[in-house]
Amino acid sequence: MASAPSKLYADDVSLVVVLLDTNPFFWSSSSLSFSQFLSHVLAFLNAILTLNQLNQVVVIATGYNSCDYVFDSSSDLNRSFENGRMPVMCSSLLQKLEEFLITDEQLSKEEPEGKIKPSLFSGSLSMALCYIQRVFRSGALHPHPRGSLDGPEQYVAIMNAIFSAQRSSVPIDSCYIGSQNSAFLQQASYITGGVHHKPQNLDGLFQYLMTIFATDLHSRSFIHLPKPVGVDFRASCFCHKNTIDMGYICSVCLSIFCKHHKKCSTCGSVFGQAQSEAASASDKKRKTPET
Repeated sequence: MASAPSKLYADDVSLVVVLLDTNPFFWSSSSLSFSQFLSHVLAFLNAILTLNQLNQVVVIATGYNSCDYVFDSSSDLNRSFENGRMPVMCSSLLQKLEEFLITDEQLSKEEPEGKIKPSLFSGSLSMALCYIQRVFRSGALHPHPRGSLDGPEQYVAIMNAIFSAQRSSVPIDSCYIGSQNSAFLQQASYITGGVHHKPQNLDGLFQYLMTIFATDLHSRSFIHLPKPVGVDFRASCFCHKNTIDMGYICSVCLSIFCKHHKKCSTCGSVFGQAQSEAASASDKKRKTPET
């Protein structure tokens, strides 16, 4: 089977996979309500579908207990317009999204109260990549795939998904509207060659989505899109799942730790024994008087 980069792509056809964060802990502190944000996203998805009749849109809802597909334009038969208004696909998406929110909330009742949980972006990102690979293998002609993260405990799963997207030539675009920026989203867009942008004026979110993220990959070669001012490359340690600036790294499996350990908890390699013996021998040699 041919590898993904060797496939034949259509220049102006796009497969847009949107990971929709539905975590109520985030939206309760956001200056933009979830309903307002959703209205911008629906208009954006509608515009993507009208730009080209072959364009495809997939929406994956990302909660803090689960993630699931809530819309797939390839299987939706109601994409026609009614009286010049928004396509009927919006009602289907909203209905499935509401069902997902109810299910995700019911799963949270099994968890201890008072605990703030991050969104399961590692799971939804993996689902998006699996869907894209399924499209890759469906035939000879494929649209350009595009994907649109921070719980430190998900660092390994997210980075694995990011590198998988890079190998498959799938750029990940990220539009972040929170008060604090996302290191995972910055790294995902930078490594895969996507666009990371944090809109300053949320009232014009739809304009940001249309002028930046609706641009197909062929047009991006001659359009000047926003460049990242700086990328936060900080990693999360494997021992406590904390974001760190400096730490210790295993030379065998590249696991990261915030404190020195005698043994790697990931691969079992022993740390520091040879180095400490060499340092001890060096100290003895310096202390021995020359004759």
